[in-house]
Amino acid sequence: MKFTKGPLEGLVIVEAKVFDDDRGYFFESFHEERFAEAGIDTGFVQDNQSMSHRNALRGLHFQNPPSAQGKLVRVIRGAALDIVVDIRKDSATCGKHFKITLDDRNHKMLWVPPGFAHGFLSLEDHTVFYYKCTGYYNREAESGIRWDDPQLGIDWEAAHPIISEKDRALAPFDSFDNRF
Repeated sequence: MKFTKGPLEGLVIVEAKVFDDDRGYFFESFHEERFAEAGIDTGFVQDNQSMSHRNALRGLHFQNPPSAQGKLVRVIRGAALDIVVDIRKDSATCGKHFKITLDDRNHKMLWVPPGFAHGFLSLEDHTVFYYKCTGYYNREAESGIRWDDPQLGIDWEAAHPIISEKDRALAPFDSFDNRF
């Protein structure tokens, strides 16, 4: 596995060594000791999976402390534009975002530590997105920020994404309840 530090402190791009042959491919998607050697303390407790149609946008979501979650995210089928926003008040990159394409061809993964809002745009029909989480889902702790907040300046690369009513109602970056 190759671990590359992302441009925002704590983000890590993970690239597995993929073994291809006539049957298909094989790769190791998680190895606790290798992650620990890379300085990533995971302690995963829950796995989540979603399927999205092309142009579906999910995010920007997070859970407030003490239920904050770290996430190892990847695409099992299809492709997604994955976006994270640093929401840590004391971080030099608070309010900055990072985006990366995750797909079933490049097999890249992204480690998103607690203190980041996370979202993605499905680039293909039937995109299957997979999350390994360090904390359990807690409805009372869930929160988020507006995906289209002009202050964040995120180019989602989609003219008319499919967005849930819940995500449309999220607060803008300058007024969400930031507990990080």
